[in-house]
Amino acid sequence: MIPFSILDLAPVVEGADAACAFRNTLDLAQHAERWGYRRFWLAEHHNMPGVASAATAVVMAHVAGGTSTIRVGAGGIMLPNHAPLVVAEQFGTLESLFPGRIDLGLGRAPGSDQATARALRRTLNSDPDAFPHDVIELMSYFAEPEPGQAVRAVPGAGLRVPIWILGSSLFGAQVAAAFGLPFAFASHFAPGQLLDAIALYRLRFRPSPQLAQPYVMVGMNVIAADTDEEAQFLATSHQQAFVNLRRGQPGRLPPPRERFLQGLEPVERAMIEQTLTYSAVGSPQTVGRVVSEFIQRTEADELIVASQTFDHAARLHSYEIAAGVHVAQRSSAARSAETRPLAP
Repeated sequence: MIPFSILDLAPVVEGADAACAFRNTLDLAQHAERWGYRRFWLAEHHNMPGVASAATAVVMAHVAGGTSTIRVGAGGIMLPNHAPLVVAEQFGTLESLFPGRIDLGLGRAPGSDQATARALRRTLNSDPDAFPHDVIELMSYFAEPEPGQAVRAVPGAGLRVPIWILGSSLFGAQVAAAFGLPFAFASHFAPGQLLDAIALYRLRFRPSPQLAQPYVMVGMNVIAADTDEEAQFLATSHQQAFVNLRRGQPGRLPPPRERFLQGLEPVERAMIEQTLTYSAVGSPQTVGRVVSEFIQRTEADELIVASQTFDHAARLHSYEIAAGVHVAQRSSAARSAETRPLAP
């Protein structure tokens, strides 16, 4: 059975603040470590009142410092917002502090709107198609320094920080394949090109010093509870946040609301259904079935789970159920392997 990981946005819920979000994020990471999740990733978003992980590397240090074995990563750093040298220094620092536990996922989206992107970069003259060149530059800072090299990442040079390419289209798949890097697809909010991107990545993959064979991680929303009805109710927080964002009114994560979907216009309901296609919402049995079908369909090497839930205790319970699903499926796979006849 493939590994399970967590994608967290350090959600800021209505009635709380970023400090509360960071405490909850660390608490979730500590539970995730005990439950057997492989990675705990945080994402860079800006100017979003409901997301506290804008300073992603800083929050990663908070999480890594409060855990001991789980890998902590960026899912991801939006490279157009940063000079590659600065990213190398930040993640070289993290790797030096927490050796063997840091992942660096890279994306080419701004993680914000155009006005915020301008405030971050001071200019929008940067070319998004320069992303591959920025990746190459960043990778060079982690290589062993050469004699006479004018610019070095200190710390960073000579450190083995695994680099991932994140994507929601065929472009990221091509970059990951060309550089021989693991590929993480944002199917939890951009499902449209998932299968095509995976196929393209595997077809064009070139082995590299970091990775000998293609490795795909796929994203999925999982909101689990003791019953289907309770999970569907909890999921309305994420649905409300999504609708508010699409209406141009981003805010803090709202509490769940009865019959929320029924009160929407058909076009908004269709938008939710399309964007959140890859979601497992329900009881342990329902979540187990949907997750298993998704893994079989994608033949992914790893699953990363996002659970945007208003109540922290409910969020913990959701991830605990998902971890239980993983354990149950792993046990089933082991039993199947024991009874499988030997190959001729």
